[in-house]
Amino acid sequence: MQNIQLLNKIAQVGTDRFDPSKYAVSADITVPDAIMVRSAAMHDMTFDPALKAIARCGAGVNNIPVDRCAEEGIVVFNTPGANANGVKELTVAALLLASRNIIGGVEWASGLTENVAKAVEAGKSAYGGTEIKGKTLGVIGLGAIGGLVANAAKSLGMNVVGCDPYLTVDAAWGLSSSVKKAATYEEVYAVSDYLTLHVPATKETKGFINRDTIAQMKHGVKIINLARADLVNAADLKEALASGQVSAYVTDFPTEETVGVPGIITIPHLGASTEESEENCAVMAADQLIDFLENGNIKNSVNYPAVDMPRTDAGRLVILHRNIPNMISHVASTLADRKINIENMVNRSRGDFSVTLVDTYAEITAEMRAEIESMEGIIKVIVIR
Repeated sequence: MQNIQLLNKIAQVGTDRFDPSKYAVSADITVPDAIMVRSAAMHDMTFDPALKAIARCGAGVNNIPVDRCAEEGIVVFNTPGANANGVKELTVAALLLASRNIIGGVEWASGLTENVAKAVEAGKSAYGGTEIKGKTLGVIGLGAIGGLVANAAKSLGMNVVGCDPYLTVDAAWGLSSSVKKAATYEEVYAVSDYLTLHVPATKETKGFINRDTIAQMKHGVKIINLARADLVNAADLKEALASGQVSAYVTDFPTEETVGVPGIITIPHLGASTEESEENCAVMAADQLIDFLENGNIKNSVNYPAVDMPRTDAGRLVILHRNIPNMISHVASTLADRKINIENMVNRSRGDFSVTLVDTYAEITAEMRAEIESMEGIIKVIVIR
């Protein structure tokens, strides 16, 4: 029996994927083999050595100490694309909110009590705006979400230009042929009436939108940020709003610096808060955990390489180790010294870390596993029978 701890409420359609004869799934588990999480902060948590994996039901992993997990042999998964449609739809709404004073008009109309129809006709001109058709949308990041946003904007009659230095072949195939691909972000800034951000929050992208980059944009640009708050330097943004260089900012990540500021619309992190997104993320996260815990296969990990090897009736060793020279031969010779015959083996590497899957019919005792784990460069060994 393996234990799955839930740090947040996870859609039941996801938790139902776990066979109750093999898994215990609960928020009350204290020594988990795996954790499912949405937004709970994990940076201050201490992880038991039994923990093998963490699955984030969503794309961003800012709430998880990813690097520390890699060092401790904990594979961290996310669910890219599972919530993409929900975020795409909210981005379309954000474009409209930035273009027309819908929120101000609704708040004003809600306070009317007498002669409402007449008052509406007399006062509605104060809440006008512009249409998005014919305007240019710049999309920074053309992955699962950004690609859908670009295609949707084209369908709504917008001109779309996007930039993504890391665009995958699969993502490129999904883009409308009429979406212009820019070679640099500067090209996007120069022509965009609207700019929408769809990149992860990393050390490189923190403060990505700042005084210098805003200065390269068209006067009166409207910025949509449903990705992460850290992408935008709030002080520089407010300065640009005050000068009119930025005419509107819509974000899904309210902070003390942005709430209640004129020109800023703060949405309470609703991008993936749809029944469909939560269910898609939960199912995808659960399936990835099951495949890892039962087969050692890794898909959509943010700290270890993707690896897949078909199962036979042999037992399997999942060896998480450092990506150092001669590691594979060292593993093979060490197993041979212990009279362990290898039936099948695959190795994959990513940066400083590697995964080796080894199939064997030999019995792997707890003592033998610990002995292999004590080898230089080995981080964790998981035995799957």
